[in-house]
Amino acid sequence: MGRGRLRIYLGAAPGVGKTYAMLAEAHRRQERGTDVVVAFVEDHGRRRTADMVAGLEVVLRQQVVHRGARFSEMDLDAVLARRPQVALVDELAHTNVPGCRNEKRWQDVEELLAAGIDVISTVNVQHLESLGDAVEGITGVRQREAVPDEVVRRADQIELVDMSPQALRRRLAHGNVYAPEKIDAALANYFRPGNLTALRELALLWTADRVDEYLQKYRAEQGIEGTWQARERIVVGLTGGPEGATLIRRAARIAARVSGGELLAVHISRSDGLVGSGSPQTLIEQRALVESLGGSFHAVLGDDPAGGLLDFARGVNATQIVLGTSRRPGWQYLYGPGVGTIVTREAGDIDVHMVTHEHAGHGRRGKIPVRRITDLGRTRTVGGWLIGLVGPPLLAIVLTAIGGLGLSTDMLLFLSLTVCAALVGGLLPAIGSALVASSVLNYYFTPPLHTFTINEPQNIMAVAIFTIVGISVASVVDLAARRTQQAARSQTEAQTLSALAGTVLRGAPNGDGVLTALMEQVRETFGQESAALLERPDPLSAWAPVATAGPRPPERPEEADVDVPVGDSLALVLRGRVLPGADRRLLGAFAAQAAVVLERRRLAREAAEARREAEGNRIRTALLAAVSHDLRTPLAGIKASVSSLRSADVDWAPEDEAELLAGIEAGADRLDHLINNLLDMSRLQTGTVTPLIQETDLDEVVPFALGGVPLESVRLEVPETLPMVRADGGLLERSLANLVENAVKYSPDGVRVLVKADELRQPGRPARVELRIVDRGPGVPEDAKERIFAPFQRYGDAPRGAGVGLGLAVARGFVEAMDGTVTAEDTPGGGLTMVVSLPVVERPPEPGERGGEGGGPLPDLIT
Repeated sequence: MGRGRLRIYLGAAPGVGKTYAMLAEAHRRQERGTDVVVAFVEDHGRRRTADMVAGLEVVLRQQVVHRGARFSEMDLDAVLARRPQVALVDELAHTNVPGCRNEKRWQDVEELLAAGIDVISTVNVQHLESLGDAVEGITGVRQREAVPDEVVRRADQIELVDMSPQALRRRLAHGNVYAPEKIDAALANYFRPGNLTALRELALLWTADRVDEYLQKYRAEQGIEGTWQARERIVVGLTGGPEGATLIRRAARIAARVSGGELLAVHISRSDGLVGSGSPQTLIEQRALVESLGGSFHAVLGDDPAGGLLDFARGVNATQIVLGTSRRPGWQYLYGPGVGTIVTREAGDIDVHMVTHEHAGHGRRGKIPVRRITDLGRTRTVGGWLIGLVGPPLLAIVLTAIGGLGLSTDMLLFLSLTVCAALVGGLLPAIGSALVASSVLNYYFTPPLHTFTINEPQNIMAVAIFTIVGISVASVVDLAARRTQQAARSQTEAQTLSALAGTVLRGAPNGDGVLTALMEQVRETFGQESAALLERPDPLSAWAPVATAGPRPPERPEEADVDVPVGDSLALVLRGRVLPGADRRLLGAFAAQAAVVLERRRLAREAAEARREAEGNRIRTALLAAVSHDLRTPLAGIKASVSSLRSADVDWAPEDEAELLAGIEAGADRLDHLINNLLDMSRLQTGTVTPLIQETDLDEVVPFALGGVPLESVRLEVPETLPMVRADGGLLERSLANLVENAVKYSPDGVRVLVKADELRQPGRPARVELRIVDRGPGVPEDAKERIFAPFQRYGDAPRGAGVGLGLAVARGFVEAMDGTVTAEDTPGGGLTMVVSLPVVERPPEPGERGGEGGGPLPDLIT
């Protein structure tokens, strides 16, 4: 049975028609043959809403009495028993009257969904928990009922029901929303045009955020990397220069032109820390400016600023990029096109705004921007330059000494050096080698010699081809290096994601330890100083760490070098260094998995709490049964005896009076025993049993535990030479008393119960003492030996007056609290043996003490 689907009609304000829309959808589905019932719909006296209910099956409401008043609520059990395909449940944020099964109606809806029933519900935007403070600030009214945003966010479909403020006020004035006597007050207070406009904007923005989440999820699932211009996101590129403030304000104005526009500022830093990364102080000031304008600041690493900026823009699904015109003088464009030119050429469907400023063309403090070539490592680069610059002169010296091998052969040898320089050092050393080699060839080996003049056209062509081949080979090597780096990165990402999945899957279901391991894995994978997962209940609350790794983890996203938000309430933050734009995608996978683990831990806690509540309900039900019967029986006996003794019509003989008094005493003892067991079980269930562990002598405790049974029914074999055990004397006495009384109860008349104690020592294990309570009763089957220790369990056909079934449960609970065990075994020859094992007090043996030999086998017959 799958989970039901939830559809929510979200109203921008009361009276916009969300309930009417829900009922109209119900009629459409009913016409298509869907089984639809009205679980709860509130028409608020509105005639048109009431008319829409007609024709739909309505589940009768339950009547709940609270403080002398009668209320009608949704009958959850009746809806579950009816089990329709679709149930209509109005007012999702409603608080149920005390006495209902759940406190909130959305909890009732969760039960319906869990049962496989589709639910259509309604809620107003002012009842969303995250918007409570905002609504109060707008309307001056604090909403008493709220529904968690996550409940609405998990809906399979959210439909916004909206209406212009003027139209809603007309509906109100016509009496379609409230009774006539309430219209004037509503129009003058809550339903003012400004209030309705603000509420409408809140609803639109909240819905837009949810739609954006669905869009991002869909794009990630489908592997879509292109930009979808569904929402305006403006990315402003900052260099750390003085023009940044101008760009930020211009981008903010662009974002403000559309509702819901988002501003993101990004600074690309070089991973090797070379110059050109901007002024740190200027970047701090620009970050503060961005955040004051409602935007977010991001710092990423990238040796190619244009590529890094485009990667980031596509990663956040940006629609526009704002850049400043270059500060480079015109002559520096000889080194290559500027970032703005490259971004404009490769932006694709992202609009690019080039903003002029007063610093354009004034230079960058003498720094010459050179586009980086693929980094092959310092050793290979130096080796390539040595081969390219030193190799040709050395080769010329050797060839000159031997008189040369001919121009063609000499050229091939020089070409070999250029190829070697390309293979070792990449593009730039190969270009240098080609230029040096061609010059050496021209000067020393191309007629006329020792001059740079070339007489033969074929020699000119040969030198030109030589240069072109060298540069081509270098380009191929550079491209191969790029592809190798990309392949290595892809492999690393795949291995990292595989390790991430393994960490999550191998974790405990409740998430304990997984988040910490995940944070440590993030820190190690990205080479960070520390990592933290931060959470807050709502946007106005402070951040709190959920899991951390490393020293000095960030406590707020503003303190981190890398911030990856996961919705409004969760953020993965890193401290240490900024990351390249390409790494943010992988980091986003870590953040998503952290959110999954956190949600799984929350669900595990809720499941554990539900199990505890179910167990508590079962125990309370059994307790009521015990109080109604088992406790009533001795009370009835005591009352009958007291009434007989107080009767003035009968003269009781001394022996009759003594018998009645004995009955009163026996009933009181029985009541005391039952109540003590109930209280003990309550203490065990609430975890308030705190044993006082100390050295205890079994020879002193066991006899006191037999006080509740006739002495002739028990045979005691407890040697005085037993070592001291670690136990609480009072709890141990109560446990043994329950076990002995249970054994006597089930033993045949005239057959005594054996209580036997022995010391048990095994090599390599701590010494223990075992007490065996042996009876010759009917015994217990193997599959029932654990069930008899459950609370409120009576084995077999025990009469109702035999107790409430707590004796064995209390005994095991007390013994386990003292680090002991209680198990059930078969008695040789028939019957049941309860084995109580307790730890021995470890101390050096004293002269005269008995050795650690265990006791012999139990006798075949107890007499």
